[in-house]
Amino acid sequence: MKNEPDYNCSLCPRLRGFILQNRQKFPDWHNGPVKTWYSPEGPNSVELLIVGLAPGLRGANRTGIPFTGDDSGSLLLETLEKHGFARSLSPADADRPWQLNATAITNAVRCVPPANKPVGAEINTCRQFLSRTINQMAGLRVIVTLGKIAHDSTIRALDGKVSQHAFAHAAETELAGFSLVSSYHCSRYNLNTGRLTPEMFDAVFAKAARLLGAD
Repeated sequence: MKNEPDYNCSLCPRLRGFILQNRQKFPDWHNGPVKTWYSPEGPNSVELLIVGLAPGLRGANRTGIPFTGDDSGSLLLETLEKHGFARSLSPADADRPWQLNATAITNAVRCVPPANKPVGAEINTCRQFLSRTINQMAGLRVIVTLGKIAHDSTIRALDGKVSQHAFAHAAETELAGFSLVSSYHCSRYNLNTGRLTPEMFDAVFAKAARLLGAD
């Protein structure tokens, strides 16, 4: 059983069709399922997992690396660096200027969805990969979920009931031996509308750091 979908995964026909369209339009892009990004030591080193929604069309779908290549990841990676979960590299690669520290970043849905909106069947189908990703991290202790879809799918991946672990910004819950902290997604829309501020986002990772004894 694989932790990641194949590059030519066809489990979700709508997502497969969208990726094939983009392979024709942008042949130099990744245009496939985006694998989990780990710290250099690999899955066994991971203590903090961040779960997002899905790859961005011109971001991770282009680079093949979660939360890189567009604005959605800037605040995330800068906040991770502030709390010791990542560091910027020098000289920096334009699409991978960071290295994670005891941290991994993944998505609830591994393929880019049209209009950044996966449907329920796609979320449910891709959950098998989220479950396997979590299960392979022997040292995992804290999970930060970005957005309600990522939060709810993570709860279900851990065999929990969403009604007992409701999504709310900066909310904390315990499930299956893990501490989970939820956050509004660090999307450009949420930042532009003020639904999420850098200070609010920082508070989420300050909480994660305290749970890990890092702060």
